[in-house]
Amino acid sequence: MTLRALVVDDEPLARRSIRRLLERRSDVDIVGECADGASAVMTIREQKPDVVFLDVQMPEMTGFDVIREIGPDAMPVTIFVTAYDQYALRAFDENATDYLLKPFRKVRFDRALQRAKERIAGTPNVSDLRALVARMDRDLAPPEYVDRLTVAENGRIFLIDVDEIDWIAASGNYALLHTLRRTYEIRQTLTELEAKLNPREFLRIHRSTIVNIRRIKEIQPWFRGHHVVILKNGQELRMSRYQREVAEKLGMR
Repeated sequence: MTLRALVVDDEPLARRSIRRLLERRSDVDIVGECADGASAVMTIREQKPDVVFLDVQMPEMTGFDVIREIGPDAMPVTIFVTAYDQYALRAFDENATDYLLKPFRKVRFDRALQRAKERIAGTPNVSDLRALVARMDRDLAPPEYVDRLTVAENGRIFLIDVDEIDWIAASGNYALLHTLRRTYEIRQTLTELEAKLNPREFLRIHRSTIVNIRRIKEIQPWFRGHHVVILKNGQELRMSRYQREVAEKLGMR
């Protein structure tokens, strides 16, 4: 069985990753690639793919908006692609359909594709999609990110506006918030803070560093694929060579 696949994701890097994995297979033909929900709806209606790799959280028209527009009866087998497990994990406990949680590995990707083939060969997923849309509709509000962080210090509580933060460094199970005036120690890990901060404003450029994008002055190549991020205050920060998504968002690729 040769599957006709459509890839829908607003992030170019994510689309390329999926396309690269599909192109390695002889049992899949890629019929299209869409960067937004509106073009996905049009392509699904025109190309009638067997399977759609569909991003959940997209601006203007989400993945679930696409399903509602097409209608569960006409929707191809769908493999959701999401960076937010709170949108996916609860709904997929009963395996209503499959999902790929970014970043995903080839083994997980192949498993999802195999499930899609089995679903196509078996019963349609109309009832599954209806149930999924109904359950997820109330959960698909845009993620809320914090405007301020709370720091406790010597019995005092400081409220730090995230706009004042230049960069954040890991310090064991704590983190250091570097602002123009001073540095604060906060009792949260870098991973916890990363989930609270808007990814359009803050990027994790290294396993131990998060940076305020608006504070970046320039990025210089270093060695062996690494780069140095230079902030407006002159602070130099190392960027991991493996942060490809960061490079994409900063226009380096």
